[in-house]
Amino acid sequence: MEGYDNKEGYGKNNRDEIFSNAVRAGKRTYFFDVKATRKNDYYLTITESKKRYDKEGNYSFEKHKVFLYKEDFDKFSEGLLEALDFIRASNKENEKVEELFVTEEQNTSSELIEGLEAETYSNVEFEDLSE
Repeated sequence: MEGYDNKEGYGKNNRDEIFSNAVRAGKRTYFFDVKATRKNDYYLTITESKKRYDKEGNYSFEKHKVFLYKEDFDKFSEGLLEALDFIRASNKENEKVEELFVTEEQNTSSELIEGLEAETYSNVEFEDLSE
């Protein structure tokens, strides 16, 4: 097995370095890597990478991978888009409810303040309290 990686056609770089895109998102980094099989069929790996620290302060990267093959591209993308649309629609509904709540709360506060301003107060002196 010695020299296996150096043999022509078997080097990792000959088939793996097709395309790569790293997306930093907060504490995570997502890697979208297009790779090829020995028969030159392309597939996608999606890797989530997160930096983790141990008790001594040393760090390592926790990685999770998904392999997506060309026969699954359409169904995967349909499912992903459907899930994203659901999340966006749900967030819009939540934003509308929050907006309605905040608007009603502001109206109630405004009405309360206006009501307080409308009331007339009498001027009370400390001497009046002692009697």
